[in-house]
Amino acid sequence: MSEFGLILTAFAGVIAAVGAIFFWFVQQKIRASYTKLQEAQSQWKDSKRNIETERREAFIKLKDEMYRKRKEFELELKRERLELDRLQGKLNGKYENIEKRETQLDDQRRELQQKERAVSRIEDVVRANEIKLKNLYNDLISKLEQASNMSKDEAKQALFDTLEAEVRLSSQKWIQKIEEEARHTAKEKAVDTIISSMQRYTADQVSPHSTGIVHLPNEDMKGRIIGKEGRNIKSLELATGMEFVIGDSPDITISGFNPIRREVARRTLEKLIGDGRINPTRIEETVAQCEKEIEEIIEEYGKESALEFNLQGVHPEIITLLGKLHFRTSFSQNVLQHCKEVGMFARMIAQELGLDGAVALRAGLLHDIGKAVTAEVEGPHAQIGADIAKRCGEDPRIVNAIAAHHEEVPFTSIYAPIVVIADTISASRPGARRETLTAYIKRLEKLEEIAVTFEGVKKAFALQAGREIRVLVQEEHLDDEAALMLARNIARKIEKEMNFPGQIKVNVIREKRAIEYAR
Repeated sequence: MSEFGLILTAFAGVIAAVGAIFFWFVQQKIRASYTKLQEAQSQWKDSKRNIETERREAFIKLKDEMYRKRKEFELELKRERLELDRLQGKLNGKYENIEKRETQLDDQRRELQQKERAVSRIEDVVRANEIKLKNLYNDLISKLEQASNMSKDEAKQALFDTLEAEVRLSSQKWIQKIEEEARHTAKEKAVDTIISSMQRYTADQVSPHSTGIVHLPNEDMKGRIIGKEGRNIKSLELATGMEFVIGDSPDITISGFNPIRREVARRTLEKLIGDGRINPTRIEETVAQCEKEIEEIIEEYGKESALEFNLQGVHPEIITLLGKLHFRTSFSQNVLQHCKEVGMFARMIAQELGLDGAVALRAGLLHDIGKAVTAEVEGPHAQIGADIAKRCGEDPRIVNAIAAHHEEVPFTSIYAPIVVIADTISASRPGARRETLTAYIKRLEKLEEIAVTFEGVKKAFALQAGREIRVLVQEEHLDDEAALMLARNIARKIEKEMNFPGQIKVNVIREKRAIEYAR
């Protein structure tokens, strides 16, 4: 064979081999596809069976659910029908009751109409009887007027006058009896309570108070204090706000209304005299130093007062005001010491009465704090102190006790009159206060003047240092009842026009004397 034939033979063999391989590959593909087709048909049949099974199960469940729902609905419907039957029965019962009530109302209406007709008949009878009685009354009045020779109005007035006189006499006797009994009982209880309180606190002399007088070691010191052309004394007065009175005596009197500034001026002058260096610059330095010292002293006195009585929660402003009261005096009585006494007396009285002693103590201690600022604030010190206590958060009972301790406002608690009583005890006990002779004489004269202003008074005498006013009346112008009323009126006028500690007894004396001589 030629070379070309060999190539063709080889090529044909290759093609045959490739064809055989391709045929085998195609046959494998067909077989694999047939296998997959059979598997798919098997899966489809299985899926179809599963779907049919699930459909049947779902249908069965649906039928069961529908059956259960139908049963529940039937049960609920039966229950609603029973409830409806019950309500229908109840409504029918109400209808029956309403019908019965309507029947009863008709019966009552008919009965009421019958009673109204009966009442109308009775009213007609009563009206006729009233006319008869009126005629009989007029006839009787006419006969009585003829018998007594008095008219109806005259007889009525005479009867009223008689009744008025009898009632007035009975009422006066009854009032006098009740007053005597009440006064006797109240006096015993008050004396026991007050004496018990005063026995637990005794102080028989006036408390020390600040003075406005500075003693000079020699006459030369006056010139040094005055200074050249009075510049030192002017600097002192300008820095302290006080007036320095220099006279012939070896003392300098410090005059001013502010007790704190007066104490600063006194301390400043004493330090300048002790130091010996007196000039405007030194004066200003000393005044500033004394002001700082006084502020520290004020705080110290305030804190000591609060600690002494174990007061809790006291506002810093009140602490300062208590300290300032140490430099304030009233009738030569130290106000801070007076406040302490009032607090202790109030606590004792409250404890004797079974009340809260802590509240009474606090109210008594703070009752005069308004006096600490009366030089800066206008108004009565009781109201000023009450405003300060209210602003500082004190108890309303304490605020009212402060405002009412001079009875300028009404009492709202029992602690207010307790503070009034304690204040009176502290002010009027022996040795508490000193009174000048002029003021004492004026008070006695004022008492006698008030008494003689009333009609029917012959003479009036103030006795027992002004604790009693004895009034002699004209017996022919006043009877016993009028004398009793006169005593009350004099007492009311004294309370209105005068300020005094304790109480004043008004003793009205009406005496009728009969004198004859045997010969």
